[in-house]
Amino acid sequence: MTWGLSRRGWRGGIAAAVAVVVWLASREARAANGAYAVDAADISEVGSCKVESWLSAADNGDRAAVANPSCVVDPFRPVELTLQANRARSDGDWSTTISPKAKSNFLPTGVGRWGLSAYAGASFDAATGENLAITTVVPATFRLSETMRVNLNAGWLWDRAVDHHYLTYGIGFDWKFTETLQWTIEAFGQAGRAEIASTIQPRLQTGVRYRPNEIFSVDLIYGRNITGENANWITLGTTIRFPPPQGRPARERSGHL
Repeated sequence: MTWGLSRRGWRGGIAAAVAVVVWLASREARAANGAYAVDAADISEVGSCKVESWLSAADNGDRAAVANPSCVVDPFRPVELTLQANRARSDGDWSTTISPKAKSNFLPTGVGRWGLSAYAGASFDAATGENLAITTVVPATFRLSETMRVNLNAGWLWDRAVDHHYLTYGIGFDWKFTETLQWTIEAFGQAGRAEIASTIQPRLQTGVRYRPNEIFSVDLIYGRNITGENANWITLGTTIRFPPPQGRPARERSGHL
């Protein structure tokens, strides 16, 4: 079997697996922007896939290891299907969650205009199957230029473990300042009733992405209070992309930094 056929088969397998889980269905799942929390309105081309993964460590001893494969399919319109697996330690206790998500773009992004998308997702305890959370988010992106964009997120989160509902928000700025380096800064959080004050306090991340080619990128990120635990975090993340056959290079596609 040739590499081309193997790659298409592997990509199709991921798409099918993610589709089944999503349609059957961190405590808060991250956005489809790697380890960053504020999502952009863009989605990739139909037929493309990527595998995002990251390791995060906090100064209070909390840890997280995440794998986040996704593919874009077109059952009736382009939809990005994601299945995130998160192995985490919080307050000394380990847990594993599975978080499927489906995202679709409704207004494409472009320089000088807003783009708009929406996604819905859920989070499940991998050991018990218990539904821990349900979320919906509307990401909007305004491209200042081909190398700079502003992302705004607004949504709703139902934390079923404590039966609390939250409004979620986020604002982020991406700047590709060289051919291979991109800087991101973002603030995000959730508003509502909480027993622990840091749960509803703003959260911050900033980091640099190194992308030497179309396929691979690596992120180094500093975060503060990113899971509502009032700690400092360091995250190392990678993304491996599998473009569709005859797909255009990313540099020729508007909306993709």
